[in-house]
Amino acid sequence: MVASRFLKGFEVQKANLPGIDITYATAGTGPPILLLHGHPQTHVVWRKVAPRLVQAGYSVIAPDLRGYGDSDKPESDEVHYPYSKRVMAQDQIALMARLGYETFSVVGHDRGGRVAHRLALDYPQAVKRLIVLDIAPTQTMYAQTDQEFATRYFWWFFLIQPDGLPEKMIGSDPEYFLRRHIAGQVKIPGSVDDDAILEYLRSYKNPATIHAICEDYRASAGIDLKHDAEDADARITAPLLAIWGAKSVVGALYDVAATWQEKATQVTGVSLACGHAIPEEVPDELTAEILDFFSTP
Repeated sequence: MVASRFLKGFEVQKANLPGIDITYATAGTGPPILLLHGHPQTHVVWRKVAPRLVQAGYSVIAPDLRGYGDSDKPESDEVHYPYSKRVMAQDQIALMARLGYETFSVVGHDRGGRVAHRLALDYPQAVKRLIVLDIAPTQTMYAQTDQEFATRYFWWFFLIQPDGLPEKMIGSDPEYFLRRHIAGQVKIPGSVDDDAILEYLRSYKNPATIHAICEDYRASAGIDLKHDAEDADARITAPLLAIWGAKSVVGALYDVAATWQEKATQVTGVSLACGHAIPEEVPDELTAEILDFFSTP
C-alpha cells in the first residue's frame, strides 16, 4: 500500500479478487461508502470529496473500475460480457466483501452510476442507500436518443464502433481526445487542475485502457440493454438520490428524477449549479448532499 498523492489521508492498495485485481483507495472508520467514478476519470475524481466524508465519520472506498486506472483490463469477448455492468458490479461486491463489508452505501458518477444501478438491482441486500450523479438510466437514454443527444453525447456512438476503429483514432492522440472530452463537460472553469488531468492521461495513454473503455461502452449498447430488458419489471428498493448538473447535457435533455422514478421505489432528486463533473465542479455542495442523504434514518 502507498499513500495517495491525490486523496489526502488515503492509502492506495490492490485487491486480488477472483479473476481480477482491483486498485482502490481507502481511509476512515465508520459506516462504509463506496465511490464509483466514471469516464474518462479514475478514483482520483473523488479527491475533493472523499477526505471530507472521512472527516465526517465514514469509511470510504474508492476503486478504479475494471478497465480504468490501475485496475486490471481483462480480455473481452464478442458480446463484451466481461465489461457488462453486471460483471463490474460483481467486482465491487467482491471488493467490499474482501474488506469485510456486507452492506454499504454507494455514490456512482457517470459510468460508475451505471455500475451502481446494476449493483442495486443484483444485490439489493447489500446496498443501503444509492446516489447517482448526472445520469439517466442507460435504457432510457438509448430509447430516447434524438439528434441533439447524439450530437452532444457523440462518444456513446463513437466508442461502440467495431474492429478497433475508435481505439485507433483515440490512440493517435489520446491527450487531445481526453482534454477535449473533459473540457466539453465541465462548466465551471478551473475545476479540473492540470495535475489531475495528467493523472487521468497517464492511464488514458495505455492502449489497453482505451480498448477497455470502448468495451465498457460497447457492453452498454448491447449486453447491458439485454440485462435491463430482462429486469424491466425490477425496481431498486434502496432509497435513491439522483443529482444532476443544471448545466449538463443530462440536466438539459431529461427530467432526471422522473426517469429514476421509473426504475426505483424511493427517489428524490436535486440539481446543482454545474456541468457534468459534479465531484470536481461543486465538491462542497455534493459533500453536503451526500452527508445529508446518508444520515437520514
